Amino acid sequence: MSGVLADILARKREDVAAAKREADVAELRDRAAAAEAPRGFAQALARRVEQGQLAVIAEIKRRSPSAGALRPDDDVAARAKSYEQGGAACLSVLTDAPFFGGSAADLQEARAAVPLPVLRKDFIIDAWQVHETRALGADCMLLIAAALPPDLLAELAGLGRELGLDVLVEVHAEEELEAARRAEASLVGINNRDLRSMTIDLAVTERLAPLLAADGRLLVAESGVATAADAARARAAGAGALLVGEALMRAEEPAALLADLASA
Repeated sequence: MSGVLADILARKREDVAAAKREADVAELRDRAAAAEAPRGFAQALARRVEQGQLAVIAEIKRRSPSAGALRPDDDVAARAKSYEQGGAACLSVLTDAPFFGGSAADLQEARAAVPLPVLRKDFIIDAWQVHETRALGADCMLLIAAALPPDLLAELAGLGRELGLDVLVEVHAEEELEAARRAEASLVGINNRDLRSMTIDLAVTERLAPLLAADGRLLVAESGVATAADAARARAAGAGALLVGEALMRAEEPAALLADLASA
């Protein structure tokens, strides 16, 4: 593996090793037991789809390797409330610090501000992080097929479900589809961004969605959706939901953009 994803994973392995020395799994289980029950992330998306809408997962992201700084000093609670006002079905919060400027505190602050379910968006590579995700109070976690061997992907997805988390498995290429199926996730995200080169192409959703149509999973188009026309294109391809970050972070009126995307 090479490129940006490889750099992120190398740093993540170091950070997880250090974090495991600070808190063991038993401590995380205790914190998870004290956390508020999961809010039903997948269920919230499904309700919107059943109502004939596109379900929008609105993302809080301070910066990224591809876009640079977005809103590094953003008020997370205020943004979460703006997203709720605009009709977001769920939130996504980046918790990776070195590459995205996020934190666990961002996730907890966003979730405390609104009643929406929250996805922990990070690079999860170890069971310790799955326990940490539930301990933080997240309702769903992201697993990236390109970042994990298929057996480990399935193992982590299963652990997440045992802990009450919904699981969004992300794919970008045909060769990752079988791994996503083995993970038995009810949510499959099709990332239009190649995490190695960081290039974006909405045709990825158009190419992969038909290959997943018979699986009965809710498909989430990720990356590259910035306008109602983009949203309509993803919906026509078979996506029932969108995960939108950069466009919302750049928008002067994110609630208005959200409303446009959801009604596309």
